[in-house]
Amino acid sequence: MSTITALGVGSGLDLSGLLDQLRDAERGKLEPIKRQQEQQQAKISAFGQLQSSLTRFQDSVAKLNDASLYQSLSANVRGDAFTATTSKTAQPGSYSVEVSQLATAGTLATTAATTRDEPLFTQADTLTLSFGARYDADTGELDTQAEPLRSVNIAIEENWTLEDLRDAINADDEAGVTASIVHDGNGYRLALASKETGADASLVGLTFESAALESDADTLRAGRDTSISVNGIAITCATNQVEGAIQGVTLNLEEATEAGQPIILRVEQDTLKAREAVQGFVKAFNDMKETIGKLTAFNADTGRAGELNGDSAVRTIESRLRGVLAGGVPGGAGEGELRTLNRVGITLQRDGTLKLDDGKLNELTSGNMSGLGEFFAGADSKGGLAGSLNTTLGQLLDGNGIVKRSISGAETRMKSLGERFERMEVSIERTIDRYRVQFGQLDSMIAQMNQTSAYLTQQFDMLADLGTPKKR
Repeated sequence: MSTITALGVGSGLDLSGLLDQLRDAERGKLEPIKRQQEQQQAKISAFGQLQSSLTRFQDSVAKLNDASLYQSLSANVRGDAFTATTSKTAQPGSYSVEVSQLATAGTLATTAATTRDEPLFTQADTLTLSFGARYDADTGELDTQAEPLRSVNIAIEENWTLEDLRDAINADDEAGVTASIVHDGNGYRLALASKETGADASLVGLTFESAALESDADTLRAGRDTSISVNGIAITCATNQVEGAIQGVTLNLEEATEAGQPIILRVEQDTLKAREAVQGFVKAFNDMKETIGKLTAFNADTGRAGELNGDSAVRTIESRLRGVLAGGVPGGAGEGELRTLNRVGITLQRDGTLKLDDGKLNELTSGNMSGLGEFFAGADSKGGLAGSLNTTLGQLLDGNGIVKRSISGAETRMKSLGERFERMEVSIERTIDRYRVQFGQLDSMIAQMNQTSAYLTQQFDMLADLGTPKKR
C-alpha cells in the first residue's frame, strides 16, 4: 500500500483545510482564558494607578503632619540692599538694618615684566605674601605700617617664567590668593586677589628675595569687612553673608544702603507654606477620588465597566479614609477649637470630593496658626487628623496592606491562568495530532478503495467485452 505524504492526496478531499478548521475550533477554547488574563492584567494596572494616587495623597498628608510647618517663620525685606533667610531658631520681630559697607577681597599687582612665557628668574627665589589689613580707627585709612597677621612663602625655581609662577600660586592651597597675568599695554603683571573677603584675609603685600619683580603699591586695594547696623548696633563681618546678627536669620548683602535710610526687615509667621500644604492636601484627595471614579465607573449605554467596578478592596479603602476624615480629631467642644474639617474651611461634597474655603483658611493661617497645627499635626503624641490619616494610609499601602494584597492576588491568578493556558495548548495540539493521524488513515483507506474501485471497474469492463459477440 502506498504511503500518503500529504493529507487529501489519496482521497482528493481537502483534509488539510478541514484539519485547520478543527484546530481553529479547538483553539477557541483558549479565548476565555485570554479574556480572563486581560481582565487580570487590567486589574493589576488599575491597582497600580490607585496605589500611585494614594501615595501622592499620603505625601500631601505627611506635609500637614509636620509640626514645624506651623511654626516656620519667613523674613520679609522692604528693599534691595539684602535678602534674608530664616532657620528654626528665628524669632518674630522687626529690625532696622543699615548696610554701610560690603565686604571686599584684597587685590595687588606686581610691576611689569617684558615677557610672560620666557625665563624671568635666573636663580631660585621666594615670593612672600602678607595678609591682614588694619585700618586707623579715626581716619578709616589703611595702616601700611601694621604687622601682617600671617605670611605665606612660595618657592620659585630657577628659569621659571611668569606663567610658571602664576601656576605655582594657583596650585598652592595655602597661598590664600588666586593669580592671573594682566597685560597693561607695556608689559605683563602678576595680578593677585584674596580668595576670601574681609580684612583678616586681605592680601596687603608681596616681596621677592631678588629684584626680578616688585610690588606695585599703587595697585593695592586692601580687603574690608562688612559694616552694618541692626537697630543701631554696629556689626562687622568678614563676608557678605551675615549670620547671627539677628537670631536665626542670615543676611545676604547685595549693596550698601543710603545713609540714614535703613531697610526694615520683618520676621513673621510663614503662612504661605501652610496654605500651600492644605491646598495640596485637598487637591491630592480629589485627584485620588477622580482616579477611583474612573476605575470603578459603569457606562449604562455601552455596558462598559471600569477595571475595579464592584471591587470590595476599593470600597474598603474609601470607607476607611472617609471614616477618618469625618471623625476629625478628639477634643473639647469650645467654639474656638478646631475638631472637624469644616472648621478649617474644608467640606466633604456629595460626590465624595473635598472643597476648600480659601477665605476661612487665610483667616486661620493669619490668626490661629497654632490651632491649625494642632488640628492637623496634633498638640501631643496622639497626633492630629494628618497623623490619623497617615497611619491609615500606611496600613493600606504597606506590604501586607489591602492594595498590595489585591495586586498580589491578581498576579497569582495571572500565573494560574498562564499555566492553565499552557496546559490547554498542549491538550489542543495532542487532539490535532490525533485528528491528523485519523485523517491520514482515512485518506489512505479512501485511496485504497478508489484503487479497488478502479480495478473492479476495469475487470467488469473486460468481462462485458468477452460476453459481447464480435461482428464479422
